[in-house]
Amino acid sequence: MAAGEERLTHLDATGAANMVDVADKAITDRTATAEGHVVMTQQTLNLILSGNAKKGDVLGAARIAGIMAAKRTHELIPLCHPLQLTKVAVEIDADPALPGLVVRATVRTSGKTGVEMEALTAVSVACLTIYDMAKAVERGMRIEGIRVVEKAGGRSGHWQAD
Repeated sequence: MAAGEERLTHLDATGAANMVDVADKAITDRTATAEGHVVMTQQTLNLILSGNAKKGDVLGAARIAGIMAAKRTHELIPLCHPLQLTKVAVEIDADPALPGLVVRATVRTSGKTGVEMEALTAVSVACLTIYDMAKAVERGMRIEGIRVVEKAGGRSGHWQAD
């Protein structure tokens, strides 16, 4: 590989998958925020917001599921490092323009590797929980737009999506 060429960090020189060695990296404060959307009919959104869904508190369950998922990311995604998370916040807001729910997760740690995967996992599982708890009412809901919107810390510093 020529100098300056980018490469996938989870592949060794032979192309085999491996866990990145972060032993020599500096410990820094790291934060990542991810978001996603669950698109549904206005009727389903109203039912969820009323708190009268058959399975119970959809938003509360999704928030807790997202937090739990972030803490277990290393067990779900191969080659992710187990991290000592210092904060996981999951926010879920109604967006009548979708109509649906916007899920945002912010994850923090002080460590040698970033928390983007933990934020993405939190959002994904929170969205899946919303779908699971409301699918009896609307099977056609869509989970869309899951992405990292901001990260800070580490060698690459601060980054924010357009």
